[in-house]
Amino acid sequence: MSLKGKYALITGSSRGIGRAIALKLAECGAKIGVHYYKNIDAANDTLAKVRERRSDGFIVQADVNRTDDIRGMMDHVKSEFGKLDIFVSNARPEIPEFYKPPMEIRVEQWQQAINSQATAFLLGAQLAAPLMGRGGRIIAITHSPGARSGSWQPWVGMGSAKAAMESLVRYFAVALARRGITVNSLSPGVIFGAANLVDGGVLVGLPPEVQQAIKSWHEIGWCPSRRTGTPQDVANATMLICMEESSWMTGQIFYVDGGAECNDAHLHGGIELDDRPDLLRGWRRFDYGHRIPVGNTGSRMNTRRACAGRPRN
Repeated sequence: MSLKGKYALITGSSRGIGRAIALKLAECGAKIGVHYYKNIDAANDTLAKVRERRSDGFIVQADVNRTDDIRGMMDHVKSEFGKLDIFVSNARPEIPEFYKPPMEIRVEQWQQAINSQATAFLLGAQLAAPLMGRGGRIIAITHSPGARSGSWQPWVGMGSAKAAMESLVRYFAVALARRGITVNSLSPGVIFGAANLVDGGVLVGLPPEVQQAIKSWHEIGWCPSRRTGTPQDVANATMLICMEESSWMTGQIFYVDGGAECNDAHLHGGIELDDRPDLLRGWRRFDYGHRIPVGNTGSRMNTRRACAGRPRN
């Protein structure tokens, strides 16, 4: 599959999922605009890795919470590339800037989440589309569970912002369809990269015991694939949407979660563990209501309780 001759801008591509997307598209031949906010060293490292893949590009700094910065970023793209074929809206603020439950989140934290996601995507798509011809691709990186459930309480700002992005995807898909530009959303599941803040993704900023609990839940069946995802999983899905053969798919939310979206939160696959005796560890069956020591950690979980093992008396 080739993207040779294509030009891409990925916001938040100095690290994490954004970096993985940038490198995957570079492997396929696209030239890459590497956006960063503060970490110029990480951005330069991403660009160096792009060049290792026999592609090229540039770095551009912008605070996606500021509309003037977004306009400046798109002006830079126009001056460097002259056009744009792929725009991926991926950047997000750090967890401490928005991670509060609904009764505690401050208006400034709420605005940080909404502006960095919904507003940034709105303006980004408006400015990217005029640079695109037929075959253009606009992609939002979202998180659909945050729009449907309220159990991950401190995610209220980001969950609401991602839900707004998904709504905008559908409106832009209709608006741009006649021009041959597709607009879609990728909704990743739980993603863990390398155990560092550059490659690891948003969840590596959570306490280690919370990270381990999330991984364990996925291994015992919360995710049918019995694992958490990686930034490369999201990058691979992005590449597929960017291909010419995907031109008839628009206005869609594509779940990149190992099948987790298929699971019933009330009766998940973890109750069937005959094939994983190592995980049963003497527990003869699964039941509901077992209290776990970790609090607000899962979008499909009650804040204090989850489906977990409890020994039969």
